[in-house]
Amino acid sequence: MKVFLFIVFSAITTTVLAQHLTNQHKSQLFTIENDIRPYAEKMIMEEDVVDRYRADSFFTKGLVKALKIPYSFYYNFDSINTISKLYAPDSSFKIFTWQLEKDYSSVRQKGAIQINTADGSLKLFPLFDASDDTENPVDSIRTAQRWIGALYYKIILTTYNNKKYYTLIGLDENNEKSNKKWIDVLTFDKSGNPLFGGRYFQYPNDEIKPQQPAYRFCIEYKKDARARVTYDEEMGIIVFDHLISEDNNPSQRQTLIPDGDFEGFRWVDAHWVYVNSLFDYKVDMTGVDPILGNPPVPKPITETKPSKKKQKKEVDK
Repeated sequence: MKVFLFIVFSAITTTVLAQHLTNQHKSQLFTIENDIRPYAEKMIMEEDVVDRYRADSFFTKGLVKALKIPYSFYYNFDSINTISKLYAPDSSFKIFTWQLEKDYSSVRQKGAIQINTADGSLKLFPLFDASDDTENPVDSIRTAQRWIGALYYKIILTTYNNKKYYTLIGLDENNEKSNKKWIDVLTFDKSGNPLFGGRYFQYPNDEIKPQQPAYRFCIEYKKDARARVTYDEEMGIIVFDHLISEDNNPSQRQTLIPDGDFEGFRWVDAHWVYVNSLFDYKVDMTGVDPILGNPPVPKPITETKPSKKKQKKEVDK
């Protein structure tokens, strides 16, 4: 079974955008968007892996060409709905992610971080998924060249001692037996280079969670179990399903399913501190998509009011 994920986030043009992104630039971006949209669809939907990879190559080249246009940061490629496009809550960067299915046993993520530059020039960090080459994906801080890939659907901005931390929540359709949901923390070094991960997660070891020390957090679960990871803005807690093994064999991650309870993390002094059970909290999971949690409404400086969001999922059995 193939699961196709389509995420669209609409950006609203404002006076700030109009001052920087000229009509000529918008016209150029619109033309390129129309040119690469078919490739964006084919890299997901083509049956032959060679055709998917070829479409991805054309799409990537076209996207980079578009991003080189001055102030492209403010353009959100609304008609391209097979990739995720998220603005950081402070509009300091935008992150693109998408996925390529090699076969039913291997899915690889791709992506790029576009920095919001004052002069509108392009500062771009391509993201290279190293998951297939990694025995222990939670063991270290990683650069953009050794990224643990995910299709991101949420960015949470937190601070500590005047430093910003961007927590990313994403999906990895891992293989034919299991999915993964990742929570990773993005920071930037003194040179402005992105770094993924760190000792930000405090929780006791158990049979389900990644063994400590863990530099990023992950739950892996049965392919059709639909475990949720989302962020409750009101409580300030990352909420995720508590998992159990339906075969009483938790080492086999493809047997893990939600049991109706919830766990979580609360941000305390630059750490996501484990919350054991959320029965004492009022957790409202109504409307939370089981595949992608709650995709965020991007609120960059290009908007004056919350944008509409749209998500659709197509299943080809």
